[in-house]
Amino acid sequence: MIETERLLIRTFAPSDWKDMWEYLSDSVAYVFEPGEPISEEQAVALSKERSNSKDFLAVELKQNRKVIGHLSFRQVDRMELQTWELGYIFNPLYQMQGFATESVRAIVTYGFNELHVHRIVANCNPENIASWRVLEKAGFVREGLQRKSIFFRIDIDGKPIWQDTFAYAILATDVKPT
Repeated sequence: MIETERLLIRTFAPSDWKDMWEYLSDSVAYVFEPGEPISEEQAVALSKERSNSKDFLAVELKQNRKVIGHLSFRQVDRMELQTWELGYIFNPLYQMQGFATESVRAIVTYGFNELHVHRIVANCNPENIASWRVLEKAGFVREGLQRKSIFFRIDIDGKPIWQDTFAYAILATDVKPT
């Protein structure tokens, strides 16, 4: 468990399904992400699945013990490259309050100090201004633009709707040791 001033970042519990359903059933959560709104039954199954995964972490508001979003944090590439990838989705009701930035800073600190990660990468849609601002506030550096590199949706003819992607990274040497 990682604790910040306002948040607990922890493994999911099966009982988190209702809070998860609240934000993953909202189409707003998928504007820049793959997938579609989920049902209550899917939230129950997903919460149970994530409780057995080390790749997804619940972000809980300490004040009321409510899960307000999640982080994905997993190793990518070969083990010796010590590179991890970060992603996040937050309940729209809790956006624009600094919770994403607070949780990203905390997981970055954890990655560098506890896991001895060398590099953490993240990607986002250039139109998702709030997301790339979170990354930049947390110290990530924009490394480039990947043109039409990914798609999450298809058009009426079944063709991919390609999107650009900003590539971000932060290195252990970018952060002062704590």
